[in-house]
Amino acid sequence: MTSRKIEILVGLFVAGAIAAFFMLAMSVSNMSSYSGGESYELKARFDNIGGLKVRSPVAAGGVTIGRVKDIQYNTETYEAEVLMSIDQRYDKFPVDTAASIFTSGLLGEQFIGFEPGAEEEYLKDGDVIDLTQSALVLEQIIGQFLYSQGSDSE
Repeated sequence: MTSRKIEILVGLFVAGAIAAFFMLAMSVSNMSSYSGGESYELKARFDNIGGLKVRSPVAAGGVTIGRVKDIQYNTETYEAEVLMSIDQRYDKFPVDTAASIFTSGLLGEQFIGFEPGAEEEYLKDGDVIDLTQSALVLEQIIGQFLYSQGSDSE
């Protein structure tokens, strides 16, 4: 009889561990933090998107307001085009809103941050954000620093 109780307890423990791993996976993949209900789409063009990926967060003031839906390379303008899906609740961004690519932490994931402007007119579905700032690539910054140090020593 006691071995049956032990088997049941081990089974419950294993089921709890599987549920905990599932919740951890959802948290790490950002699947749980955005509902994806009614939304509208905005597009922005960047010279360099760094490590930005599809499903990366779009945030304003630290609050996730949407997700990156698609990333394409435009061979005519030689820029990366990022399509974003923004929650319909956040439909009051002025047309002069700026979009920048940031990194959360030193080695964290990249996300798009919105900085609202001051215009009276608001962005609507299908609009393009003109004011963008590309991702800072650590390798380029280090290379520029080393190059400037090398040229100073001559």
